[in-house]
Amino acid sequence: MKRSSLSREDVARFCLTLPGAREDYKWGGVRVFSVAGNKMFAVQGLRGDSLAFKVDQELFLGHVDRPGIGPAPYLARAHWIIMDSPYPLGCEELQGLIQRSHQLVVAKLPKRVQVGLLL
Repeated sequence: MKRSSLSREDVARFCLTLPGAREDYKWGGVRVFSVAGNKMFAVQGLRGDSLAFKVDQELFLGHVDRPGIGPAPYLARAHWIIMDSPYPLGCEELQGLIQRSHQLVVAKLPKRVQVGLLL
């Protein structure tokens, strides 16, 4: 299984490069990356040293069947997955999935907010 060489901090830096992304801490130290104020697209530390994010609905079951990836507690109904560090995905795949999570969240925002993010 190919492991990611991305560290927790590498993932955080990548999340913050996405348009309109901001970082916050909630729920007793959980690191949350969101867009448009409060629309989460990635979460670190939801369960220990973990990373969780949204995936396409039609790909959710395929992802949770992979070794080291499972449905995210409290968020699985919204098609979020979770994985522990070291992350079981390669750098490019992990960054692509985080970017897709961001896109999925942005797509649900009102058009005027999307335009404000310069997308």
